[in-house]
This record gives sequence, C-alpha cells and structure tokens, in this order.
Amino acid sequence: MRPTKLSVEVVTGERVVYAAEDVDMVVAPGADGQLGILPRHAALFTLLSAGEMRVKKGAAEQSLVVFGGFLEVANNRVLVLADTAERVEEIDIERAETARQRAQSRIADRSVQWDLARAHIALQRSNVRLRVAGRHRSRRGSHPPGQPEP
Repeated sequence: MRPTKLSVEVVTGERVVYAAEDVDMVVAPGADGQLGILPRHAALFTLLSAGEMRVKKGAAEQSLVVFGGFLEVANNRVLVLADTAERVEEIDIERAETARQRAQSRIADRSVQWDLARAHIALQRSNVRLRVAGRHRSRRGSHPPGQPEP
C-alpha cells in the first residue's frame, strides 16, 4: 500500500504559483503562527499572514513567499488562496531592497504625510522577500536567484 501524500496548490488572482502532488509536508505562516501540515491532517480553514511557505517533497524543499489570504486543508489537499505569492527564485532582490529603503524613508520622513500603514506593509513585504531570498541563496551558494548553479 502506497503511503498517503499531500497535493498542494498555491493560487493568486492572477495565476497558479505552485502545484504539486506527492508532497510530504507543508509549513505555512498562519495568522496565529506557523502551521505544519502532514498527510491525514484534520480539515482546516485559516487565514495566512505574510511569510515563508515551505513545501517538502522527499529531500527537496520549495520555498515561496505568501502575503495574506487563506489556507484550506481537506482530504490530503492543501489549497492556498493568497493575496500575493511568488516562488523564491522569482524574487527580485534589488527591487525588494529598493522597496525596503523607500518604505523606511517614508516611515522616517515626518515632514511629509505618507500613508504610514501602506509604508509599514511595504516594509514588511520587502523584509520577508529579502529574508527568504537570503536564506535560499545561503543554502545554494551565492549565485543569483533564478539562475542555474555553476
């Protein structure tokens, strides 16, 4: 008898970001903390927060960043309906760093009335992207994300 595995799908309003069968584990940023989902997990519906989502399949692990949305677990299927999501290799580090600096500048600039909530959200998103991309790069070496290893 074949062991039970998970199927996983991460979807945004624009596209299917990730889909896989025969997954061993999913770790996702729930609204109340990290969620670990294994095969035969109880049915679950929860909010997601901004953070790293990891999908483990054998010895391989795929990292994604998700920003808000919902996660549903039912019948060994994990469905993520994310506000925004991207694979780690899609993260543009220079763009994320520029966004982080811009958000920090807007938060610090008290002379101009910026929308501070939007600036804090932009800062959080860029920090998540940079943290996840940095961790991924340190595991694989120092080549740019999305580029083949030498």
